[in-house]
Amino acid sequence: MVEHINKVHLSPDDYKRLSELRHMRPAERRARPHLSFGQRFADKVATTVGSWRFIIVQSVILAIWIALNVVALVYHWDPYPFILLNLILSFQAAYTAPVIMMSQNRQYEIDHRHAEHDYQVNVKAELEIELLHHKIDMMREQEIVRLMNVLEQLSAHLAPAAAADGTGAEPGAAP
Repeated sequence: MVEHINKVHLSPDDYKRLSELRHMRPAERRARPHLSFGQRFADKVATTVGSWRFIIVQSVILAIWIALNVVALVYHWDPYPFILLNLILSFQAAYTAPVIMMSQNRQYEIDHRHAEHDYQVNVKAELEIELLHHKIDMMREQEIVRLMNVLEQLSAHLAPAAAADGTGAEPGAAP
């Protein structure tokens, strides 16, 4: 195994890391995490509040609220500065913002795990590519050695033929 490391010019640490990465299969081992009620609720609130449907429905409700209190066809339950409406919207914002932050924090953790996995895949790919480069270099060196041997054999074979011609010149030399 040490001989293999020296042939491919990887450091022992890189070879060990590559071996570990080759045996690691995070996609296969990753079980779907069990979400608590609070996590599921936070995700649902973030999905709902962050949609156009919610914005449109809330805008329609606010418009109806204001219209009914301005026109006064029915009892004024919230006259003009709309204090009750402000209280309701403040209450909604006070509870919605932290719930959305909880969902975003969990999403950050998920994204961080994905980024770590991507980094490991990139490191593995880099080490594998380095191994391939070294293997190609070794194959090229072996091919050059083989070609040099063929040239030497050819030169040895042609030298007696050139001596027999009486030229005495080396093969490939100009007359």
